Amino acid sequence: MMVTGRYNKQDDHHLYEIQEQNELGARIHFVKFEMTYFEKCLDFIKENLVSSHGEMMGKVVKATGGGSHKYTNLIRDKLGLECDKEDEMQCLIQGCIFVLRNITNEAFEYQRHSPQPYKFQTMDADLFPFLLVNIGSGVSIVKVESHDKYERIGGSSIGGGSFLGLGCKLTKAKNFDELLQLASQGDHRNVDMLVRDIYGGAYSALGLPGELIASSFGKMVSAKDGEGQEFEEQDIAKSLLHTISNDIGQISCLYAQLHGLRKIYFGGFFIRGHPVTMHTITYAINFWSRGTLQALFLRHEGYLGAIGAFLKGAEEDDSEKYCWGENYAGSSGLHSTSPPPDFIPRDRTASFDRFELDRLERPLVSLPALLDPPSYFPDTVDLTEDPDARKYWLDCFEEALGKVAARAVASQPSRDDAEMRAQQFMAKYNKRLETLREHPFAYGSLTVRSLLDTREQCLNEFHFADPYQHIKQQENEAALRILPERLQHLDSLEFRARQVALAEGLLAGNVFDWGAKAITRLMEGDDSFGFEEAMSKLQARPWLVDDLDPWLERLQDHPHKCALIFADNSGLDIILGVFPFAREMVLRGTQVILCANSKPALNDVTYGELKILAKKVAELCPTIRTALSEGHLKVMASGAASPCLDLSRIDEMLSQECQRRGVDLVVLEGMGRAIHTNYHAAFSCESLKLAVLKNKWLANRLGGDVFSVIFKYTKGSKVEGKTPSKNDIGTQQPRKSPETDR
Repeated sequence: MMVTGRYNKQDDHHLYEIQEQNELGARIHFVKFEMTYFEKCLDFIKENLVSSHGEMMGKVVKATGGGSHKYTNLIRDKLGLECDKEDEMQCLIQGCIFVLRNITNEAFEYQRHSPQPYKFQTMDADLFPFLLVNIGSGVSIVKVESHDKYERIGGSSIGGGSFLGLGCKLTKAKNFDELLQLASQGDHRNVDMLVRDIYGGAYSALGLPGELIASSFGKMVSAKDGEGQEFEEQDIAKSLLHTISNDIGQISCLYAQLHGLRKIYFGGFFIRGHPVTMHTITYAINFWSRGTLQALFLRHEGYLGAIGAFLKGAEEDDSEKYCWGENYAGSSGLHSTSPPPDFIPRDRTASFDRFELDRLERPLVSLPALLDPPSYFPDTVDLTEDPDARKYWLDCFEEALGKVAARAVASQPSRDDAEMRAQQFMAKYNKRLETLREHPFAYGSLTVRSLLDTREQCLNEFHFADPYQHIKQQENEAALRILPERLQHLDSLEFRARQVALAEGLLAGNVFDWGAKAITRLMEGDDSFGFEEAMSKLQARPWLVDDLDPWLERLQDHPHKCALIFADNSGLDIILGVFPFAREMVLRGTQVILCANSKPALNDVTYGELKILAKKVAELCPTIRTALSEGHLKVMASGAASPCLDLSRIDEMLSQECQRRGVDLVVLEGMGRAIHTNYHAAFSCESLKLAVLKNKWLANRLGGDVFSVIFKYTKGSKVEGKTPSKNDIGTQQPRKSPETDR
């Protein structure tokens, strides 16, 4: 379900109506399982997804890989479907490009002996060229130069099939999982001959360390039937894994060097996120390239072929105009640990790995004002690298779970099943928190943003699209009633005092955040807590980060060309804090793009709500009314659905508007957008980052206390000394306010 706001002219009690509608967004479900269960999968599809056998007769399903040939008749007999077989290598490549372009933290380096072994990569705008090494039964090595230009430049017959075949002969293992389990417990040094076994230490003259493998299985040469050393199965399995992985790593390195490629992506059934496999391949790449090449692995490498086949079927739907995002609530995540000692192979009742993708209606791109998009990392703290912060935030989200569920139930008083769905939400999210405690890397870099996003997705999973809808409605209406008085007060102030009051108003409005525990307690316990009370809570100057004076000095200079403001909370924040600030910008001759979340998150204002609020504010304020009608103030959707903000994934239309208008000031307000994310973001233009610290633990970490103020003004690298040209697109001259003589 989704909640939308609609302007309500007749109802004297509410500014807009809240309506529930069925969500029409597309979602793809990928399921990964062993081929042992393939026939059971078809039975499940027939029983649950096909209402009658005849309805599917003659329809076509895209398929790739060896199974598309082997199981064609079975699919036809069971489901009445014909298989349209797609080229396996082409599907793998298209699937690889797709996940690298759409999925956050998809690629990673693996550094086994590092405190944080998983080093996730940001999305690379310069994706091509790269080497794709697919390790299935054998090995295929493909040079990928563009979306439709690629070439298989080599391969090897020694791959996953070699590992499994030899492993089953040399040990008692019966399948791939059992063989990996043995290998994870083994020590290859008991089987392999090392450099030190030959020379008594390192061979310094050739730069060979003593621990380097000189001969795989070399120590088994001296063993005779019934005599000598006994070799353990787990050591043999470990040596075999090293043998195969080292060989693949060296061959891949040589091909990459031959073709001048620096990035090597590894995928295929052989990898399976297994630490020893990834470590051995990484070691081989580093050793043979002397650290000049990058071995990269994929969180969803097991889905590439299926994704590519899907994309082939979706070509007629013009899939390039869409963007996709991972649904954390329904995806299994990366559980890259060795199988436990008591490992038991999956039976037919076991769950399978899943990967879910949600389609976004427009592409997401980087904000043009980012100084260096390739190096941009939105999150201030990576919780996978900070154990203390990780424990605190996981505990914090777990403690808040009950109140979040209660708020969700309260938002749907007419739904009899709300309590049941809230319990299901709690169980699912709590399970996800347990997973993240054990595997903090499961969904990429663990951050406050990812925890918030996962919670929002879990709420949506159980049809709680906007738990704060009624609270936002009430707060918006209350704030509108006192907006005229607020504007009148601001207009009575001289220039400097007015700018200070506007800055403090942005900060006071930011206090009203239902996502902060301290504020929730305050507002739930005191119905009279309002704007003036919030103003009095602010830290006295000097603030924790206090760039107010440089900002005031900047305002004495020429007006900005266009200000991009990312709004935060509904109610007092947007109406008494942001709109007066935007109004002042307009009066200075600055165009303003005011943007909000595309979808609900906590009590943040949404684009749908902001459009309605802008119309209502325009009825109360002639300046806003004129600015909207003349296009000097434009309301837009950010493309986000989170309390935080990833500026590498904003709505393409917003990006285009920023370029067209020449944005030279970016304003980020709120803890989510300016502290948890983007605190260290660098822009090519001026920026303001404003927030009130409402979390005591975080405030203490930053050297402050609850209600400490962050007011961070940065000039940017391109704007210093530059005066806007009158010929620039959309430049407007400063004009007087219709309401006042100033």
